[in-house]
Amino acid sequence: MGTILFPAFRDYYGSKEAAWRTICVIPASMAFVWGIILPFISDDAPMGNYNYMKKKGTMDRVFFTTSLRSGATRNTWILFIQYASCFGVELVMNNASVLYYNSRFGLDTDQAAAIGFVYGSMNIFARGLGGLISDRLNTKMGMRGRLRLQTFFLIMEGLLIVVFSFMQTLPAAIATMCLFSIFTQAAEGAIYGVVPYISKLYTGAVAGFVGSGGNVGSVVYGLGFRSLEYDTAFLMMGSIVIASSFLSVFINIPCHAGLIWGEDNHAVIQARERYLRRRDMARQQDAGETANTDGNGEENTPDELVRE
Repeated sequence: MGTILFPAFRDYYGSKEAAWRTICVIPASMAFVWGIILPFISDDAPMGNYNYMKKKGTMDRVFFTTSLRSGATRNTWILFIQYASCFGVELVMNNASVLYYNSRFGLDTDQAAAIGFVYGSMNIFARGLGGLISDRLNTKMGMRGRLRLQTFFLIMEGLLIVVFSFMQTLPAAIATMCLFSIFTQAAEGAIYGVVPYISKLYTGAVAGFVGSGGNVGSVVYGLGFRSLEYDTAFLMMGSIVIASSFLSVFINIPCHAGLIWGEDNHAVIQARERYLRRRDMARQQDAGETANTDGNGEENTPDELVRE
C-alpha cells in the first residue's frame, strides 16, 4: 500500500515525511473498521459461537489462566523463539529493507519502497508453500518430517541473510533478498504446521504464544538495526536465525518422533496409514469417473463401455 500510494501523497503534500505519515493512517483505519465489522459477520469456530456451544454443553469451559499455564510448555517456547527468527525477520525487513537500499545503494525512498514491496510479496505463496510441504512430509515421515523441514528452512534463511549482507551490487542484493524472503515465509508456514500438535486442548493458547514471538523478534532485531551498522545487524540477525534452528532437536511431542530420536507410536502410524488409504481410494474413484466419461463430457453407461 505504501509503495502504491506514496508517490500520490508525496506530490499532494510536497513532503515525503507527511506522505509517509498519512499512508500509515490508512491501513490502521481499515484494520480498525474491519475489526468492528468482523464479530457481526463471522462465527467463533466451525461449530458456532463459543457462548452458544457452552450453553449446549458441546464445549468445555476453559479458564484463561488454565489455558495460559497449559499452553506455555517447553515446546511452545522453542517455537516462540523460532517464529521470532522468521516472522520477526519479516516484520523488521519491511522497514529495514527500505532504509538499507536507500543508504547502501543511494535509491530514492519510493524506489527503495518498491524493492521492499518485492520482499513482502513473496508472502503471497511462500508461507502457504511451507505449510503444504510440511503436510506432505507428515504423510511420509510423520512429525520428524515436519521438524526437519522447519529446521532446513531456518538454516537456509539465516545463511541467505548473511550472504545478503555481503552483496555489493543492487541486482545481486535484490535476488538474494527474494530468496531469503521465500525461506523466511516458508519457515513460518512450516512452524505453524507443528503448532496444532503441541496441545490439542489448548491450541489457541499455543498459537497465540508462538505468534507473539514474531513481534518480540521484530523488536529485538529492530534494536539491533538502530544501534549497529547495517552489515553487522544483518550478520547478527542471520546468526540468531541459524542458532534458533538447532532448537528443533529439543522439541519433544508425546506419541510423535523427534528430530533425531524417538518414534511415532502405533496409534499415530495407524492414523497416518488410514489417511493414506482413504486418499488413494479417493484418487482411484476420481480416476474411474474420468475413465467413464467420453471426450464430449458425457458419462458412459456400463453397457456402452461393454459395446466399446
